[in-house]
Amino acid sequence: AMELWQVPLLFSRLPMFPFFDLAHYVASVMALKEQRGAVEVSVRSPVACWFSAMLYCFGGSVLSSLMLAEPPVAFLAKGTNIILASSVWYLVFYCPEDIFYRCFAFLPLRLLVAGMKEVTRTWKITAGIAHADSHFKDAWLVMVAVGWARGAGGGLISNFEQLVRGVWKPETNELLKMSYPVKVTLIGAVLFTLQHSQYLPIARHNLVFLYTVFLVVSKVTMMLTRSATSPFAPVEAALGHMFFGLQKIPSKVKGEGAASSNGSSVCDPSSSEQHRDGVKKRQAKKTE
Repeated sequence: AMELWQVPLLFSRLPMFPFFDLAHYVASVMALKEQRGAVEVSVRSPVACWFSAMLYCFGGSVLSSLMLAEPPVAFLAKGTNIILASSVWYLVFYCPEDIFYRCFAFLPLRLLVAGMKEVTRTWKITAGIAHADSHFKDAWLVMVAVGWARGAGGGLISNFEQLVRGVWKPETNELLKMSYPVKVTLIGAVLFTLQHSQYLPIARHNLVFLYTVFLVVSKVTMMLTRSATSPFAPVEAALGHMFFGLQKIPSKVKGEGAASSNGSSVCDPSSSEQHRDGVKKRQAKKTE
């Protein structure tokens, strides 16, 4: 009989292909379809839509390759994965009656796919760290950066992916306002780098198991509660206030800033004077 302590070890040996990779592709392409304007792009330009889907699915590989001065198109050499991801893309966007998307939008299936996708995140982080270590021995920052890029590349290159669809939203830059997946991937990259460098006294398979369980539980909980708030929000606020003096901007100040930026609701003395001068000139012309 299998003992309890063997569970993390066996879990760490799980192969990602094909089932976990398939779940990652399904979750990623569904997330793309739910972006504003993505369906219109799929009708107008299937090539652009396909390329966006590949960036969603393989963004981590593209970004980590660029960081290590390797060909960013190397992921295209994995023919089986490309065919699998392309098949998912076609079914999500072009399946008759939207049957494929509707099936996986069913909450139990959606939770299963989302949980399996989080499992692949752990594997990508550890693969990225090992890959970086093979290029730069014991370079902590490089290992953290590449592990982060491999695990959350789709989010980190979201601005480039949006450009492919003809959208330019620089304010959505993940470095300006990190989403929860990007944050938790960065934390994972730091933890696995410390463990890889033997500064964290825990076996690799145990850390893989504990971190993955945390990812899956937090993701499923956030989906069930429909909460977009990061579980780290209280800690982030405390640390930000302690080290950087960061404080929440009062809503009154936000409202004043928005009104002044719009410029439509704020009276500008110079503009009103120009308006009155123009009226006087028109009246003078009429009298003449």
